[in-house]
Amino acid sequence: MIGILITVFVVAFLILFSGNLFRPKYFRLLTIFPLMLFLYFGYFLINLQWESSLLLHYKWIPALGINLDFKLDGLSVLFSLMITGIGTLIYFYASDYLKNAQYLNRFYCYLTLFMGSMLGLVLSDNLMSVFMFWELTSITSFFLIGFNNEEENSRKSAMTAFAITGLGGFFLLAGFLLIANVTGSFSIHELMNSREILQNNSLYVLILIFIFGGAFTKSAQFPFHFWLPGAMAAPTPVSAYLHSATMVKAGIYILARFSPVLSDGYIWNHTLMIVGGITMIYGAFHSIFRTDLKAILAYSTVSALGIIVFLLGIGTEYALYAAVTFILVHALYKATLFLTAGIIDHAVHTRDITELWGLGKYMPIVAIAAFVAALSSAGVPLTFGFISKDLIYESTLNFPKWGLYLTILAVATNVLLACSGFLAGVKPFLGKLTKEPPHLHKPSFYLWLPVVILSMLTLVFGIFPYIADDGILNYAFESVAGGETALYLKLWHGFNTVLMLSLLTIVLGLFLFVVNRYLRAPLQNIFKLESISPQSLTESFGEFFRKFAFIYTRLMHNGYLRNYLIVIILFITGLVGYRFFTTVPIELITEDLSGFRIYELTVFIIILVSIFYTLRTTSRLTAIASLGVIGYCICLIFVFYGAPDLAMTQFAIDTLTVVLFVLVLFKLPGFLPFRNKKIIFRDALISLGFGGLIMLITLQSLVYPANKEISRFYAENAYTLAKGKNVVNVILVDFRGFDTLIESVVLSIAALGVYGILKYRGINEEAD
Repeated sequence: MIGILITVFVVAFLILFSGNLFRPKYFRLLTIFPLMLFLYFGYFLINLQWESSLLLHYKWIPALGINLDFKLDGLSVLFSLMITGIGTLIYFYASDYLKNAQYLNRFYCYLTLFMGSMLGLVLSDNLMSVFMFWELTSITSFFLIGFNNEEENSRKSAMTAFAITGLGGFFLLAGFLLIANVTGSFSIHELMNSREILQNNSLYVLILIFIFGGAFTKSAQFPFHFWLPGAMAAPTPVSAYLHSATMVKAGIYILARFSPVLSDGYIWNHTLMIVGGITMIYGAFHSIFRTDLKAILAYSTVSALGIIVFLLGIGTEYALYAAVTFILVHALYKATLFLTAGIIDHAVHTRDITELWGLGKYMPIVAIAAFVAALSSAGVPLTFGFISKDLIYESTLNFPKWGLYLTILAVATNVLLACSGFLAGVKPFLGKLTKEPPHLHKPSFYLWLPVVILSMLTLVFGIFPYIADDGILNYAFESVAGGETALYLKLWHGFNTVLMLSLLTIVLGLFLFVVNRYLRAPLQNIFKLESISPQSLTESFGEFFRKFAFIYTRLMHNGYLRNYLIVIILFITGLVGYRFFTTVPIELITEDLSGFRIYELTVFIIILVSIFYTLRTTSRLTAIASLGVIGYCICLIFVFYGAPDLAMTQFAIDTLTVVLFVLVLFKLPGFLPFRNKKIIFRDALISLGFGGLIMLITLQSLVYPANKEISRFYAENAYTLAKGKNVVNVILVDFRGFDTLIESVVLSIAALGVYGILKYRGINEEAD
């Protein structure tokens, strides 16, 4: 499995480095790659008939329990098939939709990286590898949403999505670390046996808060939903892929995966029901008053995600089966409608439904496919959405406490979603064009074929539901519920309350669709409340934080190095000094100190003289030379006290520092005269305070007996564990490997920043 993921990332970078070597039409061949992955994961459907799951182990950091483990069960295979299957159609569609786009190789690189990140996320069986791929999805989606980076709206949308999902990633990491701390394991399949341990722990509520924070931000739950409509600034293939079957379902996947172990019947379930219920009615309501096709689909997606969270919160057998089924149902019809919106925009260069009529005459195949998707969205019989909607109503009606109220909420949501589906999938193709666009582009084979395939699957699974049920959905349910079920999908449930509610939903949805244009104007007053919407409040907080950061930066980071050093030294002195003087009984014993030897006294005098010259000279070269002398004297002190390795390190660093300072500062003018006595006194006071504190700490350390436990550990294990005889080197290279890794990352980021600054061209330069 790890070889598959590595292959995906390697292919992505090969596409990136291909540059302009290939003509745009040859990028269509890339469709073969996700298709092969789809067939590969389809093969595991056969294995699921005999084994409920397949575990693959690859050691990564076994000492910390962090490994690249992968688990293939019903839930992960379902998501993998959606990721690669719909991904195949998106690759095919984008090859024509974006054929004139600049940097097409970058787009396919980002798309492939995102596909690999999503696959890694849903297949991982280790908390840390899940988090790693979770963050990769946020990063790659940032590049995809902001692909049209010359447009301000795209850049803003990408930053908003990245900020919200990045915050969620922080919460998710905190939750995962707490889970590992409580259970002692990062393995997800091992956690499934730790339900009582987690739920009886005092950190359980905090764990839920963090997990909810990660899942809700990624899956656009209220009040974090607003990033998703904004992300519609992305190219249509991106919107269809990220917001129908992949990225927005990542949070859903986390909730479904951890539901067997974290579901307690109270906090977990009630929170999901409340948040999901608010999100689904809020998103559905907003969807019917939008006029942009992609905005309608975005808010209906928010609502659909709320429905899934709502069903996971109900947590009954019917509800979990409905949730698993609706994941696939929504992916099929929403991807169809998104791709249709792209075809319409590509043909007439507008997505405003008030200007779209009669397109069915010019693109009948697309119109039929969109009709099917809209019917599935409304839950019309013989579509896959009808079966899913029936399960939803079964779930709410059979809920023991508030079944009636939950059913009313579900019906209201589905009525609104039916209307929005008709607005996006039916209205643009009805009637006659008021005037024929001068440059109407009929969709090519590469644009309409993916739409037709998705709509055909919607019909096939709707008429023959056992294909999807026996093929994958039953296995996915077992993964979410933690056991088998006697439920199965069926086309006909008989004449009952559920059927009546389904018919009522369709009728009210059609009625709302017919009168929608008359309702839109009066209800525009709702948008006067935009100032208190979650998006406005978040943006206001962001603006406040920006102003605060500006004031703080002007105050604390004003460009003077001496001020930075003063702040750092004062902070350390205050923090360490407070701890030292309040908790340590000060005892100064000097009887055991040895007297100065002549060579030590000589070195000490040289250091004092060098410090004096460093402070008083007006020549930079003299100051650099004096600092070099101080460094070499410290080398001698290391030699005197039996630390030649430290002496050699200090010698190399000081030599290199002196050479670099000379090269950099040689041609600069001399020191500016500095006569402000108040500042000199301030700096002297700070220096004496810091130096005096270090002296006291050093003298105090002589009073306490040395703890040799740590040094003995390194001495005993340096060779046996790290195969090195030099203990200091082993500590730096092996035992402090993470520290070195982080330092390397910091240096790499700094190098990229410097490179970006060097390559930056201002607006005036770009214009020239």
